[in-house]
Amino acid sequence: MTLSTRITALLLLGVAIAAPAQVASKKQVNQWRTQMRQALFIPNPLPAVQPESYGTFTPAPGIVAERVSYRSEYGLRIPAVIYAPATKPKGRQPAIIVVNGHGGDKSSWYAYYTGVLYARAGAVVLTYDPIGEGERNDDHKYGTSEHDKIIDVPTMPARMGGLMVTDVMQAVSYLSQRPDVDAHRIAVMGFSMGSFISALAGAADPRIHALLLTGGGDLDGPGGYWDASHAVMCQSGPYKALSFLGDRPAVLYTMNARRGTTFILNGTNDTVVDIPHHEQDFFDAMRQRVIALNGGSKGVFETLFDPGASHRPGWIARPSAKWLGNNLRFPNWPESTINQLPIISIRAWAAKVGYPLGKSSGREDRDAGIQSIDGDVPLMTHEQTDVLSMEKWQERKSEFVYANWVKAALAQANNEGSSK
Repeated sequence: MTLSTRITALLLLGVAIAAPAQVASKKQVNQWRTQMRQALFIPNPLPAVQPESYGTFTPAPGIVAERVSYRSEYGLRIPAVIYAPATKPKGRQPAIIVVNGHGGDKSSWYAYYTGVLYARAGAVVLTYDPIGEGERNDDHKYGTSEHDKIIDVPTMPARMGGLMVTDVMQAVSYLSQRPDVDAHRIAVMGFSMGSFISALAGAADPRIHALLLTGGGDLDGPGGYWDASHAVMCQSGPYKALSFLGDRPAVLYTMNARRGTTFILNGTNDTVVDIPHHEQDFFDAMRQRVIALNGGSKGVFETLFDPGASHRPGWIARPSAKWLGNNLRFPNWPESTINQLPIISIRAWAAKVGYPLGKSSGREDRDAGIQSIDGDVPLMTHEQTDVLSMEKWQERKSEFVYANWVKAALAQANNEGSSK
């Protein structure tokens, strides 16, 4: 079935949702989720996670990190590092999934900084390699954006977006099975490209309790930023595949509202995701459409703008920590504690640990200027965040890498095309 045929079929199933005239029923929301998962080729049921553990290490005093992997589509595996407090709090702990931006992976500074920081709060934090990065890159390289390679088959961008959403959902499944995690207190945090994927995952998966988006979340209409994105495989292609929803922002955020809370944080000068054209009035108008469709403000997203800031992962600053604390109930960080935690700029942290900020990340309105909670986070290396040694990875790379996903997805697309 071609993408256009598939969308036409979904339109025929969902004609009433193009211009909703009344509050969406539970049945309607469930139907949207089913149609969305079909449009993005998300497996139903999801694959069994079949987790593997490769041991633990101590990245910082009081923190334990575990190297693991679990299954995603086509039997391929996702490598991840799990951060947790070394002294286990009483009862099950909340959990956080970190979804990287373009070129990011579990070795990115903000991924492991987030892991150590919120493990100190008493959370279990999962960081993983997106497809095409790190241990899922064909050549075991970092910062490549390998997944951006255009595959000239109509359904492949939708399939790529669906894989990325599936990866988030599989992280939820994996965490939900851990004996130390409270499955009802799982949050997803997405930056940049990750904000887009996380917004879709929150719409598709009602198991996600809380969603925090930064450097994005400004879902717009036909021909807007997300439709016109140069990142065809992971952004514009998947977003266009959901055109059958009609008012995509309102529908997607209504689905999110029905599963839990959402917090959207952006810098006022973030031109990367067009925030200067998507300021408070844009979000206010979108929020009103969501409230009308949702039947009230319960669960509808909240927004915060960081004056003068550009594109950066601001969820390590105090406002985000307080929002997360209110929604996840951190066992080690009550709100009074969060208010008293010391602050460090990422510029100062980088100088302290020897992290080399680049030309872009070294700007005051980018990473360097983030006023983060000081989590006493050390510099970490690729060797620490890799789950397999290079020798073991070479033996098992076929279970992880981008090229094998492309091969399997193309085979499925060709089989579906020949059977129509």
